[in-house]
Parts: sequence; structure tokens; C-alpha cells
Amino acid sequence: MEQFDQVEILLVEDNPLDAELAIRGLKQEKLANNITWVTDGEQALDYVFRRGTYAGRADYPPRLILLDLKMPGVDGIEVLSAIKADQRTRRIPVVIMTSSQEESDVAKTYDLGANSYVVKPVDFSTLVDVARGAGFYWLAINCPPPQ
Repeated sequence: MEQFDQVEILLVEDNPLDAELAIRGLKQEKLANNITWVTDGEQALDYVFRRGTYAGRADYPPRLILLDLKMPGVDGIEVLSAIKADQRTRRIPVVIMTSSQEESDVAKTYDLGANSYVVKPVDFSTLVDVARGAGFYWLAINCPPPQ
């Protein structure tokens, strides 16, 4: 499958319930051929930069990254910073999906190059709708920059 045919979403979420709901929303909209879920920032960096467990994966970047901020170990801020600092990955849309409403988190992520900041709703069915809407916008409506 050629790079432009492969719709790839990387979901970085340490909460299994939130991950399940996000995946459900994305699949309901039939937005992705492949959704990869990782549970921490280190796995996310390994996936994006094709190292460690993911060293042998196909050589194409995700079309969209849905990133939680508050994770143990390597947090979402560090992941975002690494992705946006690298010439090869800085154009990948990164949507922050977090429970944090702290102004400092919002400001910091936008300063680092986040494309969107979404506060996860407490209501589970609404979280499905939020994930579906984010995926639909970034994969079906937004015109991405050339690779």
C-alpha cells in the first residue's frame, strides 16, 4: 500500500477506557485503515521515530497523532516537543486530547506547535463524539502540507 493510501492514526493514551472510546469514535466514522494505540510517551516516540519495538514498521508517518498530556514517565509535552522539533515529523498534525484545563498546559502545547487542544469531556459518549470529530476534521476536511 502506498503512503498516501494508508490512513494511520497514532493514539497516545494511558487510560484504557479513554483509548477504547476514542478508537470507537474513529471507527464509527470509518476514518482509519489503521489505528495504533500506545500507552505511554516512550512508546509514542519509538513509534514515530521507528526505533525499539517499532524499528521495523513501514516507513511512513502517522497522518494524525491524538496525544494525551498527563502520562507517567515521558509525558505528552515531551512527546510533542520531540515531534515538532524534528524536520521529518514536525508537519504531522498533533491534537492534544487531555483532561487538563490548565492555562499553562494550553499555552505550552501551542507554543510547541500543537495543532489543536481538546479537553476530554467527563461524559463517555461525548468523548466518542470528540474523537470522531477530531479525526474527521484532520483526516477528511483539512488539507495537509506536502510531505
